[in-house]
Amino acid sequence: MKVRILLIVYLLAAGLMFGWLIVNAQSGNIKPSPYAGYLFVYFTGNEQSEEAIRFAISGDGSHFRALNGNQPVVPSARISSSGGVRDPNIIRGKDGKSFYMVATDMVSAKGWNSNRGMVLMRSTDLIHWTSAVVNIQTRYPGQEQLERVWAPETIYDDSARKYMIYFSLKYSGEPDKICYAYVNRDFTNLEGPPSQLFYKQDGGSCIDADIARANGRYYLFFKTEDSRPGIKVAVSDHLTCGYTLQSDDYVQQTTKPVEGAGTFPLNDGSGYILMYDMYASGGYQFTKTTDFKTFAVVDSGIDMNFHPRHGTILSIKEDEARRLASQWMFLDASLLTPSNKAIVAKDTTIDEDGSRVILHVRPGTDLRHFDPGFIAWPGVSIRPAFAQDFSGDAVPYTIHVGGRKKTYFVSCGK
Repeated sequence: MKVRILLIVYLLAAGLMFGWLIVNAQSGNIKPSPYAGYLFVYFTGNEQSEEAIRFAISGDGSHFRALNGNQPVVPSARISSSGGVRDPNIIRGKDGKSFYMVATDMVSAKGWNSNRGMVLMRSTDLIHWTSAVVNIQTRYPGQEQLERVWAPETIYDDSARKYMIYFSLKYSGEPDKICYAYVNRDFTNLEGPPSQLFYKQDGGSCIDADIARANGRYYLFFKTEDSRPGIKVAVSDHLTCGYTLQSDDYVQQTTKPVEGAGTFPLNDGSGYILMYDMYASGGYQFTKTTDFKTFAVVDSGIDMNFHPRHGTILSIKEDEARRLASQWMFLDASLLTPSNKAIVAKDTTIDEDGSRVILHVRPGTDLRHFDPGFIAWPGVSIRPAFAQDFSGDAVPYTIHVGGRKKTYFVSCGK
């Protein structure tokens, strides 16, 4: 009898819990992520051909593949006054379906103090972009001593109901300071002259600001340009004022020089990534945090087939990933990036007619029931998706990207 009563109580409790989950899911209290992947926006170096906007996509925030063969997706000559752009930053609009991108208008070969402005861009599909150049020196009076305008980023100010761009400015004889200005509704110009957002109390320079909004607070990451350059964090309860150092500690998890901090939330809700450009050593480090105070290196899980410089990452939806892949993903991208550790991925080859792929596997690998671990990037489907017998003839794999389709014949060699 006691067992039956306990069973009834248990079932009632389970039913109530199930009903609670349904009601809360329907009321919006439990929300699955609307995002299916990530878009990495970056440039690649200090040559003018490298100072251009490039895209890469990922399904998990760890494995990234360059779109368009790691070539520019927007020509710098068309959008800039200098012929080059650096430090691209992208955000999703307040409406959830528009996108805003800003970048430094600069060719570094002309000198680190050669630029006076930035590029503003807008899109509704991530493919087609309108653009405008804002030259602060010619836009506003009293800017004769302006030397450079670096690393703009955009954020929506809920209080002002406007988009705000923040960036570093340097005037002759003064340190770099982080300033901000609001943007007009068309995202083509600033509404007024820049105002100071943050500066170091010790009078040192600060550049490369990145603001993360979390827990009702604003976390401003910036690079110090002093005797020991590195990344620190200032915190405020208000977007446009009141920033104070969280601590005097650096947050980068390396002794190598770094710049270009960028933060983004993980789609699974497990925390945030702080990444930064290890510009002197050619690396890019990813760290994870849940409190913006402690940061753990997660580099071992990061895989990229390109070498980015200062960029940002945006969460994207499934239809957006499909659109990007359809426009710029190469059909053979999945076949060139097998994840099975038995494969020497760098030795993967495609023959001249582009239909036969040879995977080089390590000695002793059993090929009778073998899964190469081809990654189906966002917007890409690959069939078959399970282990095959590679001990004999080549195995056909069919790749679909948008309206494109191709069958490849894959074999394994040792």
